[in-house]
Formats: sequence, C-alpha cells, structure tokens
Amino acid sequence: MEDCRKILVDGIAALNLSVDEQKIDRLLAFIKLIEKWNKAYNLTAIKKQNDMVRLHLLDSLTVIPYLEGERVIDIGTGAGLPGIPLAICLPHLTFTLLDSNAKKTRFVQQAVLELKLANVQVFHSRVEDYQPEQAFSTVLTRAFAELSYIVKSTQHLLTKNGKMIAMKGCCTGAELAQVKARKTVITVKIPSVEAERNLVCIQLNHESIDEVLG
Repeated sequence: MEDCRKILVDGIAALNLSVDEQKIDRLLAFIKLIEKWNKAYNLTAIKKQNDMVRLHLLDSLTVIPYLEGERVIDIGTGAGLPGIPLAICLPHLTFTLLDSNAKKTRFVQQAVLELKLANVQVFHSRVEDYQPEQAFSTVLTRAFAELSYIVKSTQHLLTKNGKMIAMKGCCTGAELAQVKARKTVITVKIPSVEAERNLVCIQLNHESIDEVLG
C-alpha cells in the first residue's frame, strides 16, 4: 500500500486539501475493504488499488470545496462513493448514503461499521421513495443520471436555497439546457488522471418542477 499512500498524499496536496495521517489511514483502509468485497459484491470495475486511489478517492475529494451546509446526501452511492471518503475527511458534517441496490448498501453499512464513521447513515431505497425527516443542504450525485432526472427525483430532499452537485465526466449543452435553474459548471482536475471531470452545481429555491426543467 506504500504506492497507494504516496499517490493519495501527493494527490491531496495537489488538491490543496489538509488531511491528517489518521484520515489517510482510513481512506486506504476503505480501498482495502472495496478490494476485499469486490468479487462477491461487484462494487467496481476498477481492480487495481492504485487506480482506486485515483479514480475513487481523489475523484471523490475534488468536491470538498463546493459542499454547503452540514447535511449532505449522496444519491446512488454505490460502493460508498463519494460519501465515505468525504465523511472520513469531514467528520463535522453529517452524511446520508442512499442506494437502491441492497447488496451495495450492505457493503457500505459494513464499511461504515469497520471504519467507525459516526457521521454516516446508510439507506436502501429508490431516491423517489426516500422521505427524510429533515432536508439536506447539499444533494450530491456521482455519475448517476442526466441532470433533468437528478433535479426531478431529488428536489424534495433539498432545503430552501440548497445546492445540488452532479459529479460528471463531460456534460453536453443539450443536457445543461434542460435545467433552467441557476447553475454553474466547474471543471475539476483529478491529480494524475487525464479524463474530463465537471461539477454541475445547481441552486434551487423550491420553484415548481415546471419552472426548473425546460
């Protein structure tokens, strides 16, 4: 894991983040858990630990400067990405991790227990059916769906003036045009990864769905 540690430490420095050794140990422990459970649970197509550090951990951490508020929900979390890396690095925030795949939420719950993450809750549910007792300041998705579907299916989870962040590869003008709400596209660079990455940040003021979608 020494190669993984160097990639992670160098990548965190390149992202201008401050992450202590204990958190780095937890991040690397999370990668080991994904690798351990991957064959049985089909968590990710990425098999090499070094690639997991770049494409899972560092990719997840690029969103840190853009989160708002204290309650964050990760929709379609899959193997716990980006929610678990973010929860490790931001213990003062509360994270809810949601996915409709029961096998994956079982893994995520186990990872939360093994990593002793007191700031994470895991739910197995379709996003349309999930009705939390309290809304979220940031709704986060990673390679989840088209923007119009993200807005339509997650709008009920967001506080007034909350923020949606869609982590995407490329994002077409046609896809962006479907959402009339105020939005910003931020290009992010994952250290030592050439692939294009964008964060689409959408601010909603609880307009009707007809006002938000084109």
